[in-house]
Amino acid sequence: MRKLLALVTVLLVAHGALLFVRPSGAAPPVASTAVTVGVVFDVGGRGDKSFNDGAYLGGERAERELGAHVRFIEPGDGSDRESGLRLLAAERMDLVVGVGFIFSDDLTQLAREYPNTHFAGIDYSIGADSAGNPIEPPPNLAALKFREEEGSFLVGALAALVSKTKKVGFVGGMNFPLIHKFEAGFRAGVRHVCPQCSIISQYAGVTPEAFRNPGRGKELALSQYQQGVDIIYHAAGSTGLGVFEAARQTNKLAIGVDADQYQEAPGHILTSMVKGVDVAVFEATRWAKERRFKGGIYQLGLKEGGVGYVYDEHNRALIPDAVHDRVEQLRQEIIAGRIKVPSTL
Repeated sequence: MRKLLALVTVLLVAHGALLFVRPSGAAPPVASTAVTVGVVFDVGGRGDKSFNDGAYLGGERAERELGAHVRFIEPGDGSDRESGLRLLAAERMDLVVGVGFIFSDDLTQLAREYPNTHFAGIDYSIGADSAGNPIEPPPNLAALKFREEEGSFLVGALAALVSKTKKVGFVGGMNFPLIHKFEAGFRAGVRHVCPQCSIISQYAGVTPEAFRNPGRGKELALSQYQQGVDIIYHAAGSTGLGVFEAARQTNKLAIGVDADQYQEAPGHILTSMVKGVDVAVFEATRWAKERRFKGGIYQLGLKEGGVGYVYDEHNRALIPDAVHDRVEQLRQEIIAGRIKVPSTL
């Protein structure tokens, strides 16, 4: 519990050649006491306005507030991801971060090869043993996981309460268990407040490339809007930018993911289901700097402030007060354990 609290004290409630994402020019000199951090981005890279950009913000904050020296790597396809992690580990970085579930196997292998290096995996997923218990990562690897289904439940309830057609949609990126958590929570939230509402769900593909195909996202969203859906929740990385374009084109609403995505389509983003990816990267860096890094599995949900939804001056006019009050009540019931949110379909 102590290690969990250390990570979430400041959480908001609420992935050929390697391209180094760093302004050109010589890097500033690094003090001998500065903690060194390497971050390898997920599919979609910088500019996804979502998951990867959250990790980048966490690294930038670590530079400003902790004096950390952070190197960002945006890999190409396939083995480039493992090569990026291996390069950073070979350079004896204090902390190496893989952003996304796709790094899980590589992080596990490298953590065993480099026992004196700290590793962190955002959305790390290595499976379970024969008894169904999560497999513990190596002692120098922190598995930073989120209960996305809880935040998705809230935005599902919000969508159902605001929808005029009582027909809502979901667009996922890669069709696999992690994204199923988003859909499962969203469906449960919709059904909880509106049993008669209908839900259309589609995925962009079955490979990681499904997270960086805005054209496919727009195609799926337009199809759903044409079927009477008036609000779509996406969990699709940069593919979701196509969903926003479709919302603008049809004058409908969409729900963002991972970060506050209101600015991607002002007036058309009902809310966003936010994850503390930025703060997870920052806190892992703080652990390394303060020499108190400890591996293990860290589960972050509503109770810990690891997930949430956006309600502020930008979208308040889209959400009636009574709807906001109902969603807040549901949030408290989940935290209290009175509502159990499913994480599988």
